[in-house]
Amino acid sequence: MNLHTTGIIISREYLNKVKKKSFLITTFLVPILFAALCILPTLIMLGTKESAKTIAVVDRSGIIAPTLEDSETASYIVLEDTDVDALKLSMKEQGYDGLLVVSEMDAEARTVAADVYSSKPLGMDLTENINSKINSAVESWRIEQSGIDNLKEIMKDVKANVKLRSYTLDEEGKEKISESGVYMMVSMILGMIIYMFIALFGGMVMSSVIEEKASRVVEVLVSSVKATELMFGKIIGVALVALTQFFLWIVLTLAIVGIVGAVSGQKLLRGGNPTELVQTMGGVSAEQAEAVTEALSNQGEANVILSTIGNLPFGQIIFCFVVFFIFGYMLYASLFAAIGSAVENEGDSQQLQIPLTIPLLLGFFIALYAFKAPDSALVFWGSMIPFTSPIVMLARLPFGVPAWEIAVSIVLLILTFAACAWISAKIYKVGILMFGKKSTWKDLWKWLKQK
Repeated sequence: MNLHTTGIIISREYLNKVKKKSFLITTFLVPILFAALCILPTLIMLGTKESAKTIAVVDRSGIIAPTLEDSETASYIVLEDTDVDALKLSMKEQGYDGLLVVSEMDAEARTVAADVYSSKPLGMDLTENINSKINSAVESWRIEQSGIDNLKEIMKDVKANVKLRSYTLDEEGKEKISESGVYMMVSMILGMIIYMFIALFGGMVMSSVIEEKASRVVEVLVSSVKATELMFGKIIGVALVALTQFFLWIVLTLAIVGIVGAVSGQKLLRGGNPTELVQTMGGVSAEQAEAVTEALSNQGEANVILSTIGNLPFGQIIFCFVVFFIFGYMLYASLFAAIGSAVENEGDSQQLQIPLTIPLLLGFFIALYAFKAPDSALVFWGSMIPFTSPIVMLARLPFGVPAWEIAVSIVLLILTFAACAWISAKIYKVGILMFGKKSTWKDLWKWLKQK
């Protein structure tokens, strides 16, 4: 293979791709989408507050109404000696958005029944807030009825809130604080990124081959260069496009998030109630939200997360990301190129793509759950088998992987790439000049056996 000729093809492929409008659009559009994913959750939480409601309260138990304090989202008006049935029909005319009716205390069950009526369904946050206050009031009443002095304070004192700290030990016995949640997020992000890039840019190679074959441009090209030089030049050229785009995505995403955070971050959060923000995340009572808010405000928790991030083996992760991306991409890109050479349009390639997409998807799903058992047999073999190792091994890295396992996985991946590249080159050399016939796996096998 002539390296000079291959270099010319690489340069041509790279420049053709980066000059396309689609490259420029995705390069600048994707970072905006990534940045939006980082910023939108906060905007959504702040922008989905329920409008203020006026709730009429008929409390026959006498213990609920005193606990219903007005807030930004609800104001409560306690009514005495009111005909509930008549009020249901005239709520709107009297300016009420809802009617809360609490029964008398059931002496045997030691609880109350509560119903809320409204012309339109009330928001989940408001109904959960009311329900939480009712339960708290009933619990307080039961404590008072127990006859035990200071029972409420005693129960608060005996309630435990133990935070399990996790540490990892290096070979010298040095302790490093770790937080499994951080490892989980890093693991999932790495797995998704490598899957996305291999699938996206491997498919780009196939599309480029099909495009040149369909336009008959390839006939002119192979008259000047060898088919294998054309194939590897195309694969490497697209790889350089992928790395360029990935670098630009990272830089632009960080820039957008940083600028938006600096300009409007404080404005977005100013005046917001942290407890309400926690409650909007779903499924927590006001008391639980206050506890979570207090925990989040504790600098010790932030230090745990920062320390865990700082203890990640970034050097190893970056090295492995580059190596597994390059050879994982080259492995799949060579196979995608062979498939592209065997068909004349992308519709005909669907059947031939299935054996390639299955291991890719399998590796992706294993990577998503690798954090649960990073040393399990399934995850281990997923990180060793070359067709899934680029994705699964990266998902395992945050949890610590022995150097010998990484080395074995890389060697197996390189050897498999070399074998598949040789096979793909033989198929590509024949298939790129085949026209007028829909190719099958039987045809590919025949081309492979040709000398």
